[in-house]
Amino acid sequence: MKPKILKFPKNFYWGTATSAYQVEGGIRNDWSEWEQRNAERLAQKAKSHWQDWQIKNFPEMLKPGNYICRKACDHYNRFEEDFDLAKKMNNNAHRFSIEWSRVEPEEGKFNIKAVGYYRKVLQALRKQGMEPFVTLCHYATPTWIVQKGGLNNKKFPFYFSRYAEFVVQNLGNLAHFWLTFNEPNNIIGNAYLVGKWPPQKKGPLSALRAYKITAQAHNQAFDKIHRVSKEAKVGIANMLNFNEPHRKNSILDKMAVAVADYFGNKKILNLTKGRHDFLGVQYYFHNRIKFPYKIRNENREVSDLGWEIYPEGIYHILRWLKEYNLPIYITENGLADAKDKKRTKFIIDHLKWVHKAIEEGVDVRGYFHWSLIDNFEWDKGFWPRFGLIEIDYKKLKRIPRPSSKIYAEICKNNAIKL
Repeated sequence: MKPKILKFPKNFYWGTATSAYQVEGGIRNDWSEWEQRNAERLAQKAKSHWQDWQIKNFPEMLKPGNYICRKACDHYNRFEEDFDLAKKMNNNAHRFSIEWSRVEPEEGKFNIKAVGYYRKVLQALRKQGMEPFVTLCHYATPTWIVQKGGLNNKKFPFYFSRYAEFVVQNLGNLAHFWLTFNEPNNIIGNAYLVGKWPPQKKGPLSALRAYKITAQAHNQAFDKIHRVSKEAKVGIANMLNFNEPHRKNSILDKMAVAVADYFGNKKILNLTKGRHDFLGVQYYFHNRIKFPYKIRNENREVSDLGWEIYPEGIYHILRWLKEYNLPIYITENGLADAKDKKRTKFIIDHLKWVHKAIEEGVDVRGYFHWSLIDNFEWDKGFWPRFGLIEIDYKKLKRIPRPSSKIYAEICKNNAIKL
């Protein structure tokens, strides 16, 4: 019996994604300062936070050095080597981020050398025949922004849109797709609601203010980018979770899902309505929610981080987004899987559901797997392994995982085999 082949639309973008702070190295920003203060605490916390099997498999999580980024993967000096690996996977697009703190290390003082560096990055992608998707702010921000209150400062939209305008003025001829923020709902929740990420504000009022100011920043940047470049396409890379009630007939559980959907999935989109050329989707989480907010997933299969693998969820997210009537790019989807035992099935299963959504009229135009290479995973450090390419952190050697060959075939054929 021949395998069933699911073809994707013509000119579909196939790629991988990275972010500057997680791979470049040598960056000073709010995260680099925060991790220095918190590395010891994070290493101690790991003993009780993670399960025994995770600690056994990844004992490096107990060492403070795991939480210090330093030179990361040295992608800053090795980007051409890494893009060669992406091209060998038949990628025709790549998503990366520009580090704001490199471009504007001091308020209003722009670093031309940093702009020149990112010009070389974009030129390298163009040379490889890969379409750049550029994120302007992937979590981290310059230290001077934090000193002024970060996302709680009413002038943040001015600062961010000024930076965005400057970047597009200087690099807009090399890139057409621009993402203002990476997962704003995630950074707001972790940094301004529960207060576990920098700048560690805590409280609902702080979070609500951050929502409003982030949306204003995107809206102003959207307008300025379009004034600079008529060809620019602007969106947000949104983390969108598939939430459903733990008990199907429970009104309370349904209420909890409605609240989670509103603040997690809809609020940023509502506040930025009319200022999207496309929608960026980042899918990682399926949540069966029990009132008031307890996750009761079955967890039949999980990643190294203990996150439930639930491919069907991406289909439901895409079906919901159809109502926005905009092109959709899956800007992140992946899992921590150091032994690479689950990644191939993960990719194929998720793409099967993406294809089903496309067949039902959802305008999905691209898929970016997270991540091209292993990287520094923020407050978890280096132990989670998301890369299609393994990084030997001692020698900084790049080692393609078996799943990368399968992904290369998918990209080459613009299709998956079931």
